[in-house]
Amino acid sequence: MKKINSIIALAVLLFLLSPALINAQEEEDSTPEPTFNFSGTVDTYFRASFTEDPVAPGTSFANLNGFALGMANFIVSYEGEKSGFVADVVFGPRGSDAVFGSVGNSSELVNQLYAYYNLAEGVTVTLGNFNTFLGYEVISPAANFNYSTSYMFSYGPFSHTGMKLDFSVSDDVSIMLGVFNQTDQTEANYDRYTAFGAQLGLYGQYINLLAGEDYTQIDFTGGFDLSDSVFLGINATSASLAGDTGFAGVALYPQLTASDNFAIGLRGEFFSETDGFGALVSDGDADNFSLTLTGSFTSGNFMFKPEFRIDSASSEIFTISPTETSDSLASFVMAMIYSF
Repeated sequence: MKKINSIIALAVLLFLLSPALINAQEEEDSTPEPTFNFSGTVDTYFRASFTEDPVAPGTSFANLNGFALGMANFIVSYEGEKSGFVADVVFGPRGSDAVFGSVGNSSELVNQLYAYYNLAEGVTVTLGNFNTFLGYEVISPAANFNYSTSYMFSYGPFSHTGMKLDFSVSDDVSIMLGVFNQTDQTEANYDRYTAFGAQLGLYGQYINLLAGEDYTQIDFTGGFDLSDSVFLGINATSASLAGDTGFAGVALYPQLTASDNFAIGLRGEFFSETDGFGALVSDGDADNFSLTLTGSFTSGNFMFKPEFRIDSASSEIFTISPTETSDSLASFVMAMIYSF
């Protein structure tokens, strides 16, 4: 009888506690599980110019001749409930160009390496090395529509090492504040140079500021859906260094999605430098206008991008033969990209 009474008492206790147990289980189930991810890209290409000597525009990436290699990009990330990290390494010519500011052998392949912590809902602190927040284009070939890159991207910052605070004010408003080493110095602050960064995001449009000793850059990046199949991207930037030297530019990126597997896009960029900034000429002022037409065929994780580009400069900056220079250049690129 005592045993039966104990069983009944236990059953009653479980019945009374069942709502609390169910709620606890629901709370436990609602907690997101930590995720570990491995991703990246591989890209290769062919480039040719319609000149006697193979010559490329003076922009980053896709600047080698004939059949050429881009990079292998491997990204390991961990996302927990409150914190996580990203370790992003690159191999190949594009990767070397992306981390050109590294001076230590241990960091020559590090594209990004940072950890983050969610201080509160909508507030995240990040410490380490991360790709820049300025500009429309990025290092990853899979994230850009055009395979070759613009002058504004090529001569602006690629990455920052430092600390930033990201505030998600609402679904449409965000704020970023950061303090960094000198631009593109990956490992440490070797020259005690400090830069400050800020970003204001409003409904998919971003106003960016990077300022430090002898350098200031203001940048606008955004875009609009003109229809269900037409998108217009916009980038405008202005950078000034010590004295009067610097650069400014604007680019439009109209893109048409023709089907699930094919899209076509145009980049029209006007780029101007003053007092021998070095992107186009080593002395004086110069400017360049370029049109880049890119097709994008996709099949699963695979992308094929044929691209035709015309550059027209105010000075004869392109060496088209052993004895000739020209103020214009036409070139063709064919790239294959795989994402995983």
